[in-house]
Parts: sequence; C-alpha cells; structure tokens
Amino acid sequence: SESENESVSENKNESENKTVNKSESENESVSENKNESESENESGNKNVSEKKSESESENENKSASENKGENESASESENESMSENKGENESVGVGENENERHNKSVQKITHPFHEEHPLVLVAEQSNEGLKAYCDGCRELLSTPCFTCIHCNYHLHKQCAEVPLYLPNHPFHPQHSHLGLFLRQRPYPNDQCPILFILHKKCLDELPTEINHPSHHIHPLFLYHRVRDLFCNLCQKQHSRPFYGCSLCHFNINIGCALPMSIVEDKSRHQHPFTLLRRRGSFICDACDTEGNFVSYICSTCNIMVHKKCTSLPRIIKFSRHDHCIFHKYFLKDLTRQVCKICFKEVKLDRGSYSCRKPGCNYVVHVNCVLEDDDLYKVIEEEKQWEELYEKSMQSSIIHVIEVNEAREATKIEHFSHQHCLVLANKMEREIERKCDGCMLSISPLFYYCSECPFFLHKTCVELPRIKQHWFRQSNATLNFKGFLKCSFCCRPCSGFFYTIRRYLQMCLMCAKVVDIIECEGHQHFLFFDFKCKENCNGCGIRCWHGAFKCGKCKFVLDFACLALPHSSFHKIDEHMLKLTYHDDKEKSYCDICEQERDPSLWYYSCSNCDTSAHPKCILGQFPFLNDGITWDDVDHPHTHDLNFFRKAEGYPECFRCGKLCQEEILKCGESTCNYIIHCKCRDY
Repeated sequence: SESENESVSENKNESENKTVNKSESENESVSENKNESESENESGNKNVSEKKSESESENENKSASENKGENESASESENESMSENKGENESVGVGENENERHNKSVQKITHPFHEEHPLVLVAEQSNEGLKAYCDGCRELLSTPCFTCIHCNYHLHKQCAEVPLYLPNHPFHPQHSHLGLFLRQRPYPNDQCPILFILHKKCLDELPTEINHPSHHIHPLFLYHRVRDLFCNLCQKQHSRPFYGCSLCHFNINIGCALPMSIVEDKSRHQHPFTLLRRRGSFICDACDTEGNFVSYICSTCNIMVHKKCTSLPRIIKFSRHDHCIFHKYFLKDLTRQVCKICFKEVKLDRGSYSCRKPGCNYVVHVNCVLEDDDLYKVIEEEKQWEELYEKSMQSSIIHVIEVNEAREATKIEHFSHQHCLVLANKMEREIERKCDGCMLSISPLFYYCSECPFFLHKTCVELPRIKQHWFRQSNATLNFKGFLKCSFCCRPCSGFFYTIRRYLQMCLMCAKVVDIIECEGHQHFLFFDFKCKENCNGCGIRCWHGAFKCGKCKFVLDFACLALPHSSFHKIDEHMLKLTYHDDKEKSYCDICEQERDPSLWYYSCSNCDTSAHPKCILGQFPFLNDGITWDDVDHPHTHDLNFFRKAEGYPECFRCGKLCQEEILKCGESTCNYIIHCKCRDY
C-alpha cells in the first residue's frame, strides 16, 4: 500500500506538474518517510509541503489509488527499483524537475585552489564581455566559466574540471610511480629534484610530431629530458619538453616551436604583434639583442621583437633608482648614453628603460634591468608608485618639541631613545665621543641627551624609519639594537641598522653606500655587480655575494672596504692616520703587529711620521661596537649577559686563557659576578 501510494503520487505529480514532498499513507507512511520529507524540504521544496496538510495528502493518495489506470504497472516497476536503492532514492525529492532547473540556472562548486568562496557557473557571456583572465591557464576568460562573486577569481570550466592527480605520464618516466600533481604554482620543495613542471594545456594539446619551417629536412619529435637542452632558435638553455631531431642534433623549445600567431596586450603595447617566421637572425627593436627565426612585428610602429619582448612591462620601479622608469623603443633629444648598470653604451635607436623626470638622464639596458626579479616591480601607473612611495616613507622623529627661527628642530623625541634629544653644534668638553647611530666620531651638528650619554649625528636622526633600498625592491626598516653582525660588511656592529626582507641586516655605514659610487682609491666610477665573485682590491678577500666593480678596468671593492672610515686615531702616532690606497714600496711592514704588509692593499698611514699599519690593527677587531653594549649572542658559556668593553680596569685575568686582559673584553653584567674573558677567547 505504501509503495503504491508513493508511485501514484509521483505519477500524479508528473502528470499535473506539481511538487508534493510528502506521500504519507494511513499505514505508518508518515513516520517512515520523515527523514525523506526533511531532506526534500532542504532541497528547495519546503513551500509546497507547507501548503498541503496531512489530511489533504491522504485524500489525494486515496483518490489517486482509485484512479491508477495504465500508469500503475510502470510505477510499480519504478518502486521496485527504488526499494533496491533506498538510500539513494530517499534523498531525491518528488519535485525533481524544479530542482534540476534550479541547479542548471545557478550551478556552484567549491574548488580546492579557492576554498574561501564558492564559484558560480557563468554559461553565457554578457554584452559587456568578460574582461578578465583565467587564474588556471592565465589566458583571456571566455564562457562557460566559473567565477567568484566575492573576489576577482575566475576559472574556465575546462580548467576547473582538471583532475588534481595523474598516475603517470610518458614525459616523466623517472617517477611514473608517483604521478603528476596539479599545482597553482611550483612548490619550492617538491618531490622531484629536477622540478618537473608541465602546463595543463601542454599535457593535453602537444602533438608528438611536427614539421617545423626552421628544420625542413626531418620531422621534429616531442621529447623530455632531465638535463638542460640548448634551443637552436632562442639560443637559451631549457629543461622542459622540447621538439628535436636526433639525426641532426637540432632542438627547439616548445614556446619557439608552437608560437602564437597574434599577441595582443594593450597594457604592454598599444597595437597587436603578428608572428613572422624568418630564415635568419634579426636584432630585436625592444631589447637590442639578437634573435633567430621566430619574431613578432608591429606594422603600425614598424618594429620587430622577440616573443618575450612582446610583453615587456611599460613602467617599472627599479630598486637602484628613485623614480619610475619607462620602456621606449628609441630615445630623442639625448646624446651618447651609457647603461647605469653595466656602463656600456645604450643605442638611442633601440629599446631601453629611461627616466622621464626633468634633468634625470637615467638610462639602462632592457636585459640589465630585468635580469633579477628581486630588483624591480611592475607598475601599472606612475601615480600608483608615487602614492605608495609617499606612504612608505616614515620619519624616525616621533615628535618635534621645539624649533628655532630657521624652522630647524632643536628638541625632539626619537624612536631610538627614551629621553628627549637636543640639537648642538659642538661638544662642551674635548672628549672622544661616537655617534650611537653610525658609530663614527661625533662631528658638528648633532643631537645629545641631557640625562644620559647618548649622541646622534643630525644626519642619523633624520634617516627615514622606512625607505626603499637599492639592494632589494622592498622596504628597509630602520632598527636600533644592541649588537648584530652586518650581512654586508660582516662586522659586529651596534647602533642603527636597516632590516631588508627580515633576514638581511645592514649597518648604517653600509646603508649609506650607494650603488654607483666615486671612490678616492680609484679614478673611475664603481657600480655594484651582483654576480661579481672576484678578490677585493682593498683587502684581498674574495667577494662571494657581489661587489663594486669598475666598468673600465679590473678593479673590485667590497662593502667592508667602502665603509672604512677615511681617518682614525691610534696610540702609535700623535697625528691622525689617513686611509691610504697605494704604496710604492716593494716590501712593507705594519708598525703595530710588525708583520709584513701587502703594499698593493689599503692601509692607514701618517705622512709626517712615516707610520703605516693594517686597517684591522688601527681600528681593532670591533671598531663599530659601543662600550657597555650587551653582547646579544647565545653561544657564550656564561649564564649571565655579557657586556662589551674596549679596556678592562686593573688588567684582570681572562677566565678562559688565564692571561691579563689588555684589549677588548666581555664582562658579566651582574654586579656580584666577576666573570671576564677576552673577546677573541670566546671563539667569535
């Protein structure tokens, strides 16, 4: 009776196009189908069920049972199949047709790459068009597609349906047992040491054999190898799948083998580029370097470029220049220019990046400025960068309390000190004091604390708390800490330092060094080369992480030598010792350590007394540490904090070596503890 009533009610609903969610019978049908009715209510059919009472359902079921007709046998067979699959069919509502129409009109999915919001299916394109790009394949968005109504995230329907895992693929037989995993972007620590990467569309669409105009005599076959392979077209090494001829040892990268016929991106170039295959080489008008076979032309601008140069950013902010720089295919109203990175000539009739601020002749080669992604940022509009730059610049002066007639701050609050600082022109007493910011001797115009011995140069006080530093295209934050080791000159320092990307610590002496510098020890300009790994001409030490080099001769300097003070006092001589760069003597000795000194390296000397010495002997092992500073290190064996001092009172014995302490020491900060060691005895 129950199944008969259910089947008849379903047939009745189909014929009358009504959605009835409850099919209770008089014989316990209401209690047995309670869960079925609740699930059907959740699927959007609750309104219909509320309009009908249980009595109306019973009357309809009774009247329907009396008028079964020809549909009874068909409904019975359907009910038999439903009873066999009870768990599945109980979740299907009687108003199935309306649910199907509703799901088709608004279909939603949750994608593992965008779990915060559901994605809604867009089946047809509107009149305005979809001016967006698919976040899966990065190509122009078209329907059908899935989109997020809360944020700017889109996926083509075929991209959204891509499987997350493939058990194996012939391109990567080395790890066929592991398979290939779908990623939004490559993981830095994936399973595979060769970092096998394959685009989804390359996986599906790449033909295994092609005939290419650059190699007419044989067909080219699709391969993948672990080692890098040289592309005969773009003249670069590639480790991805490639097409090759094993008979002729001719190989081309997939991007060169199957280039797009038309490239259009108005944010980079105002006109479309059209593919032009060539039999020979050409010079790219965008970057002034040679290309082979595959080129793109803009007939409107009459230029020919590499494939990669069709998408050159129009505006970038380069870390080594204060303004935005713009890409231009030729430069007008300029005479001979040299690249401010490599110091080689820039051709005015070829593409380059240049600054368009009045009076600024900053010009660089395209390949020089785009070589390192960490050194530049793509800017959509120049105004965007200027706004961000103004917001990022923060003063290190917290509050100006008093000013003089020239509107100069005479009393301030500074982030580095707990007391107010007062402006002064000279010291009241002739004492040797160092700036607590840069650790160099105090010179005229400085701020001091009237409550404790704290001094800062006026230039150090006015340093920005947050600034853009040329070494990286990211903000550098000014900090004040007791002790650190500079990541650039490798010296232990106290005072101010800039933190770049959380892991690079730059002392103030190194922070004041610009990327293009004129040095007294050399006749030409020096520029920083990130790839330089030569020996420094100042100290003879190998530079492993870049150095300043000359574009005209083989002269190299590291940060440590460029940050050396130009003069210094030492007890060996009554006069000021000056940093000297050349020695004509064939053999020289240090007057402090009495060891032989290399005459080709820098040293300190007094021309009056003929005194000369190594820089490390004049300055000491820790020239930029302040007395009393806490040695912020965890590897010393003592249980208390240790403070640094250049001299020890009374020449006590070192707890480590037993010798008298006559030079730099570390002393326990606890008044009840007399622990003292030489700095050199802690194996720094």
